[in-house]
This record gives sequence, C-alpha cells and structure tokens, in this order.
Amino acid sequence: MPAVTVENPLTLPRVTAPADAVARPVLAVTTAPSGFEGEGFPVRRAFAGINYRYLDPFIMMDQMGEVDYAPGEPKGTPWHPHRGFETVTYIIDGIFDHQDSHGGGGTITNGDTQWMTAGSGLLHIEAPPESLVMSGGLFHGLQLWVNLPAKDKMMAPKYQDLRSGEVALLTTPDGGALIRVIAGDLDGHRGPGATHTPITMIHATLAPGAELTLPWREDFNGLAYVLAGRGSVGADRRPVHLGQTAVFGSGGSLTVRADEKQDSHTPDLEVVLLGGQPIREPMAHYGPFVMNTRDELQQAFEDFQKGRLGTVPAVHGMTESGPQG
Repeated sequence: MPAVTVENPLTLPRVTAPADAVARPVLAVTTAPSGFEGEGFPVRRAFAGINYRYLDPFIMMDQMGEVDYAPGEPKGTPWHPHRGFETVTYIIDGIFDHQDSHGGGGTITNGDTQWMTAGSGLLHIEAPPESLVMSGGLFHGLQLWVNLPAKDKMMAPKYQDLRSGEVALLTTPDGGALIRVIAGDLDGHRGPGATHTPITMIHATLAPGAELTLPWREDFNGLAYVLAGRGSVGADRRPVHLGQTAVFGSGGSLTVRADEKQDSHTPDLEVVLLGGQPIREPMAHYGPFVMNTRDELQQAFEDFQKGRLGTVPAVHGMTESGPQG
C-alpha cells in the first residue's frame, strides 16, 4: 500500500490534540457489505447502514479492491452521468484513467486524487489503461461522494487533479503514524484539495502499537474507515478492523490506535479519517444524482435523457471498452 510514504516520519511536522480537548466518543462501529460496481470490480460500501445525520455532508464511500488482477481482468465503469455533488477518487495502488463529456480527464496513480465537481452535470468514465488490462496487477482505491449545498448544486463542472507529492505530510510526537492530509486543515497544515463544502480528508498509517490523537473541529462530524489492519478507536478502545467504519460523537479530538499484532499480510493499520460541516438540507439521492427534492431528481433524469448533461465523445479518448488510441 504505497500511496505516499517517507523513510523517517520524525523529519515531518508533528501534530497532537491539546491536553484539554474533549475526546469524541464512539457512537457506533459498522461493517461494510461487499458488492460490485461498474463493469464488475469489487467494492466495500463503507457507509452502508449509517444514518445520514451522522454522515452529512458525505453521501457514500466505496473501497475499491484491494484486488490483484490477472491479465485481462482489470475493470472500470462505463460512461455514466452525475449531478449535484463532488466525487473524490483516491488511488492507493494501481492506475486509473478518467474522462468526461466536457473534455476533462487524466490519469491518476499511486497516491493521486481526482476531485470532480459534477455540479450541473456531466458524463464520466473511469477505466484502467490498456497496459494494466494487458498485464494485470494490484488495484486499490477509494471513491467518496461529498454533497453540495443547494446554492452550488448547479455550478459549472470542474476538476482538481491532486498529485501525491502535494499532500501535507505530518506525524505524531513519537513518529508512530504517517498522516497524509488530502483536503482540509489539520492543526494549521492544509491539504491540496479545495472543497465547496468544508471537509477534512486524511489517510493515516499507524505502526503496530501506535496511537494517533488529532485535534478535530467541533463543528465537523467525525468518521474513521479502516482500509487495512486492526486497531481500536475512542477512549474506550472499541475494536475495529478492515472494512469497518467508526462514527464519532461530538468533541474536540479523536483517537485511533493500532493493535500490537497485525495480520501477516498487513504490516500497519491503514485508516481514512473524514470530517465535514453538515449541510443540514433535505437530500434526494437516486443513482448518480444527488439533489434536494424529488422534482429536481426527475429533472436531472430528464436532462440526462435529452442529452443536456453532455454526449459521449465520438472519437479518441475512451470508449465503453476502455482507452483508445
């Protein structure tokens, strides 16, 4: 699980929560069900079963893989529409090409993030490059959906390509954790992602036995999703493992610990920490559209069917079957 790493974390800025910060309690730990997305790649539905009031402004998150493909097996998603929210695709292992009906697109690989603001709507495709399809190989990533407030839902679509070298790297006082700030601010250290809805997104790697206590904005919610390994969360050390999400209550800090002993194939605890300012507006979500009312959802489907969200490029770029020359 390369993403971004450093040889000696103690060379990095160190962060910890103030001693008087109120620790956030753990309200629940849920286990993600497994399924398939797009053309058939395996996913874990990280937020399944969690009440939206604890997720707001986040809508859903899929852990894509981890899967080691044989030659000919890598899969992606066909052309599909989006409107009313942002998609955040974080590639930990492997490589993905993406393209949209507005002419945007690019390639993201180990530790890169592609941040797409769907806004008023577009068509989008994601697929492994032909070279990966031919060779096979490891693929592992996340896709997070972040809601937009009503005033921004119909804004012009846009992209941010966040390269792995741009993330803010931090550590704990003892150097036991590597903290990658992808978006938002952590103790004055800002990640490269610019968000319409205020959020913090962090990928942390904890060595066996390490503890991570971070300051957390009190007006944000708090979630921790385990990408790999075993550990515990909160002051009461609720156990968590691969595929589980911890929901935190209110407070000024949150704590994650790695078990002393990890699985043989997982040297460290890998966790994604998310916090966001709740939008607290009605949400109507169906398929690839996230709006405020059922009428707006119906309008989104009508606009898609009439081609108002764009058309699939007829030449070059990517087709239903993946990249073309």
